[in-house]
Amino acid sequence: MPWHASPIAAKRKGFSMGNYIIIGVIVILAALGIFYTVKHFKGQGGCCGGGGYKPKKKKLKNVISKKTFKVGGMHCVHCKNRVEEAVNDINGVAGRVDLKKGELTVLYSIEVSDDVIIAKIEKHGYTVG
Repeated sequence: MPWHASPIAAKRKGFSMGNYIIIGVIVILAALGIFYTVKHFKGQGGCCGGGGYKPKKKKLKNVISKKTFKVGGMHCVHCKNRVEEAVNDINGVAGRVDLKKGELTVLYSIEVSDDVIIAKIEKHGYTVG
């Protein structure tokens, strides 16, 4: 027997059942990871606590103006809902988010300072700029 081969190594020429089980578990975990990663990047995952929650849409009777804000930090539908809900809590404004563009469009029925809207969004952990 050569000096680099041991009797134990000589007996381990094939895979044992334990090796197949470990490989199977690794394959399943990798598949689940890929599945949830794809959902996340499509905006369907719940990266921030997700779920199927849908906030109420707010409609204004007399829209006097409209403004668009760039919002950073939104990654999923849950983020979109949080930003819309934060803006919709402000009297006299209604917000709609375009997640792909990272934009918030705000409709105004009364004059509201940009600082009020920005503060409300940033309070939830997003950036406006």
